[in-house]
This record gives sequence, C-alpha cells and structure tokens, in this order.
Amino acid sequence: MQRAGLQRGVGVALWRQIADGIRSGLTNGLVDDNGRLPPESELAERFGVNRHTVRAAISALAHEGVLHSVQGSGTFVRRRKRLVYPIGARTRFSSGFGQQTRDRQTELLDYAREAASPEVAEALGLAAGADVLRLEMRGIADGLPVSRATSWFSADRFPTIVDIYRETKSVTASLARLGIADYLRASTGVEARHADEADTEELQLSPGAIVIVTRALNVDPDGVPIQFSFTRFPADRVELTIETARPTR
Repeated sequence: MQRAGLQRGVGVALWRQIADGIRSGLTNGLVDDNGRLPPESELAERFGVNRHTVRAAISALAHEGVLHSVQGSGTFVRRRKRLVYPIGARTRFSSGFGQQTRDRQTELLDYAREAASPEVAEALGLAAGADVLRLEMRGIADGLPVSRATSWFSADRFPTIVDIYRETKSVTASLARLGIADYLRASTGVEARHADEADTEELQLSPGAIVIVTRALNVDPDGVPIQFSFTRFPADRVELTIETARPTR
C-alpha cells in the first residue's frame, strides 16, 4: 500500500519524496538505537515502491552526507552535528560559526555588472535599472560547502568591491576598505525549498535536497542600504537561529 503523503504525478520524483520521508523519519523512530536504517525491502513496503526507488533515495542521502553504508552491516545515520549559524543585528560569515569549525573561508564564484531588477532596486533604494554589482560567493567550513550567496551592491557607491573582495575574501573587510566600518542587518526573511541546479553543484548536494534560503538587507550606521542578498544553506549541514535584541534597562 502506498504510504500516505507520497504523491505521484506532482512534479517531484518518488525517490526524492522518499528521501525527504527518510530524512524526516530519522528523528521520529525510523532508525534503531544504533542509528541503523531498516532494510531496503522494509522501506520499499513502507513507502509502497520498489527497492530500486528506495535505493535511489538512500544513495542521494548518502551523497549529501546524511547516511553512510557499512559493508555487511547496513545503512546508518552519519552522526554529524549541524552547524548553528546565528542571524542577528551583526551577521557575519567570518564569525557566525564561532568555534564550531577549525577553518572558514569564502570564495568568489562569479560576478557581473548589471541593471538592477525591480526587487534589487527597491531593496537598495536605487532607481529602477540602476547599475549594480552582483557577486556570487560560496562559504566553506572545514572543507565542506555551507553557504551559497548572491549579493548586490550599488555600482556607483562601491565600484571596486569585486577587486577588493578578490583580495580580502571577505565582504566585511571589503566594505571596511570602502569606508563602511560597521553595518547592521535591517531585515531577514527565511524560507525552505528544494535545491536548484546551481545549489546542487556548488553546495555538493543531490538533486532536490532541501536548502534554507535567507533574503537579507544590510544597511550602514545611517540606515542607508548597502547590500541585498539571497543566501542558501544546506538544511542537513546548517541550522539557523534568530537572535533577538536584549531589552535595555
């Protein structure tokens, strides 16, 4: 019998739905005390599909680092704690993971000078179609991709930010060189979705893995917008926490 919630013909492959079901079940009694997954035959019966489809789901989760197979023993949950990334008034990749990782770095994947879309122009307080610089960046912690960010900056205000970022490999350091000694997070929106093709490649995920996406706006101390970004975090590697300001007495 097909398990409730598994839908055919909805545009999401069955193996992907099963992978999501297994992922959800990892914290809801699906695995035994040793973290071992039930046999493929049992999972196939549970989800109402053939073993080949279950095998594809398990393979995808293994590729993401969620599961691993032990010859002769079965498939187990990979006990790797997710990194906690705080979002607050001063959100910085360089310090966000604190002491959780030994090595943190960002790299520039791509960049372009382009006309601001209506969304980007509104966020940055620019005229429609104004020139902006778009930077595509990837964050890596202990050798594993943990974020993929697309950021836009006013080309008039920050004309050299691409060259400076190439040297500093830090948005904060780049802005400091351009006269922005401090900046604040004005707003953050958060949503979850399946990874797209670029996410899959740059974050080393299997197709359709879950990513957490933040839509963020940073402003200078005077409240003027300086950076608008979309950042994708692999849901199995990173947990976001929202920090709130402590009341003052």
